[in-house]
Amino acid sequence: MGEFKVHRVRFFNYVPPGIRCVAYNNQSNRLAVSRTDGTVEIYNLSANYFQEKFFPGHESRATEALCWAGQRLFSAGLNGEVLEYDLQALNIKYAIDAFGGPIWSMTASPSGSQLLVGCEDGSVKLFEITPEKIQFERNFDRQKSRILSLSWHPSGTYVAAGSIDYISVFDVKSGSAIRKMVVDRQHMSVTKPKCIVWGVAFLSDGTVISVDSVGKVQLWDSATGTLVKSHLIANADVQSIAVADQEDSFVVGTAEGTIFHFQLVSVTSNSSEKQWVRTKPFQYHTHDVRTVAHSPTALISGGTDTHLVIRPLMEKVEVKNYDAALRKITFPHRRLISCSKKRQLLLFQFAHHLELWRLGSTAATGKNGDTLPLSKNADHLLHLKTKGPENTICSCLSPCGSWIAYSTASRFFLYRLKYERDNISLQRVSKMPAFLRSAVQILFTEDSSKLLVASNQGSLHIIQLVEGDFKHLHTFQPQSGTVEAMCLLAVSPDGDWLAASGTSAGVHVYSLKNLKLHCTVPAYNFPVTALAIAPNTNNLVIAHSDQQIFEYNIPDKQYTEWSRNVQKQGFHHLWLQRDTPITHISFHPKRPMHILLHDAYMFCIIDKSLPLPNDKTVLYNPLPPTNESDVFRRRTGHAFKMSKIYKPLLFMDLLDERTLVAVERPLDDIIAQLPPPIKKKKFGT
Repeated sequence: MGEFKVHRVRFFNYVPPGIRCVAYNNQSNRLAVSRTDGTVEIYNLSANYFQEKFFPGHESRATEALCWAGQRLFSAGLNGEVLEYDLQALNIKYAIDAFGGPIWSMTASPSGSQLLVGCEDGSVKLFEITPEKIQFERNFDRQKSRILSLSWHPSGTYVAAGSIDYISVFDVKSGSAIRKMVVDRQHMSVTKPKCIVWGVAFLSDGTVISVDSVGKVQLWDSATGTLVKSHLIANADVQSIAVADQEDSFVVGTAEGTIFHFQLVSVTSNSSEKQWVRTKPFQYHTHDVRTVAHSPTALISGGTDTHLVIRPLMEKVEVKNYDAALRKITFPHRRLISCSKKRQLLLFQFAHHLELWRLGSTAATGKNGDTLPLSKNADHLLHLKTKGPENTICSCLSPCGSWIAYSTASRFFLYRLKYERDNISLQRVSKMPAFLRSAVQILFTEDSSKLLVASNQGSLHIIQLVEGDFKHLHTFQPQSGTVEAMCLLAVSPDGDWLAASGTSAGVHVYSLKNLKLHCTVPAYNFPVTALAIAPNTNNLVIAHSDQQIFEYNIPDKQYTEWSRNVQKQGFHHLWLQRDTPITHISFHPKRPMHILLHDAYMFCIIDKSLPLPNDKTVLYNPLPPTNESDVFRRRTGHAFKMSKIYKPLLFMDLLDERTLVAVERPLDDIIAQLPPPIKKKKFGT
């Protein structure tokens, strides 16, 4: 590993948006996450929590509520609109104005046939979910203040609504408020001006659980409207609540960054009488916990500090596997950085602008592990502000450094770069064709002569680039009538082959010479996280979310001998237990047996000429060789050479035979840019 000179890049000033809502779907075992900029992400919990889909944000779309209705996903926010997402095409199906002002809360009925929204004007609106869209049915009795939280009774006949200073219980059939429960404003003998009910949960036995701005978790009898039990758990707001499907436990999140777990336990060992008991507090967040979810095996939380935290319930986890690991997901599982090796340039993608940097250089030399002083600092060459209110979906810099392409949800942009000593001129290619309205992935060929665009309609467009202009060569239509968007693209260095993968289908390989589908790699149970085509051999290397790696020979349409041996022997158990997906694969131009890949916490070179490690072998040895016998032992070791020096690692690739570039984003730098958390007294200070 000491044979490379490494550019350690830490000037990618990326800060993920905070998490506003999470919604868990028990039927598909998927988690939807909305962020403060309106971005919505979908994680496949069965596929090692891989972020398999995302919908870009919008300046005017502040999402305040997110919910599943069967297999359909809805969101609502402060612009007063309800949105439904197309989970195949990865775009918004439609948006409907609820005509109640900003929407603060939303929930689907237990049957998935109705949708409730709570509005700024105090109205609760009922919508019927039809096969095509949603249709307004009626208003419930209007309340005096905004509706901040909603929960259906599991029977679907009653609804609890949290507001400011009180909780209402509605009869769904008539839309009438049949009960009103006034919450206590008092906190530690101090009466606050108002009490905001941030969350409610309606249980089968008629109990309503509320969490509020006074720091209390309260249990109410909805039949009589009386308070049954009150738990004071925080000196700040309790902002979120989620209940397990079995109704034997629930989780709440506070503005102090603490998560509390409550469980229903027997009063005595022989008693059938049960009561709610606070069992475990967890402090995995530095800032507000804005939202929580409760899956069968884990407590899930997110908030201002941008982390999505999955805390396993060990008593529910049967075997030690992915579900048994505590994990924090901070960065997206998609590419935000592209590189021009020839010009030593990096393009960084932000929500509303792109940055182009030239790497620094050094004239110094040193031994393995030395940090060399720069003779020339990195240059910030270009700040390209994207047009319109929509977030950027994808972007790409051509290998020659002369083209930049990016796309939003409704517009595609292509720019030509011209370098004149220290100046850069930027020329936009106008009159893009109508079919290039939006892209979910963009890629240039190695010689920068072609632009490959994956649209959200499942088609792949091939564009010929000619000195500041373009020509449409061909469009590959989606297979078998599907419109699944192809989220990952890889092109062979010789420009002959294109591999494309969606979120559920297998990998399709197209011939760019003959302009037709060449083959489809057999489908696998877990989604693809990264793919690349090796030079010379045209072997396609595919990484999946369960950490399996396959090598497929494209011309022969079959798995390689090395790949078959891997499947016979299997990977090391520590390799398979890693909980972050491989996000990038590349190859050494002079060493055809080497595969280079990385995830957020590890960079690895797999040497196919060496034997695979077995479970008794040490997979990761961080110590450099100290003597000749140690050098010999390392050389005759196993195929995996790993480095964990660079983390969190957002991007790593070869610039040339002896030079790597590593883009890191230290978490401390992100925390430093967040608003200050609630100050808590410690040790009597």
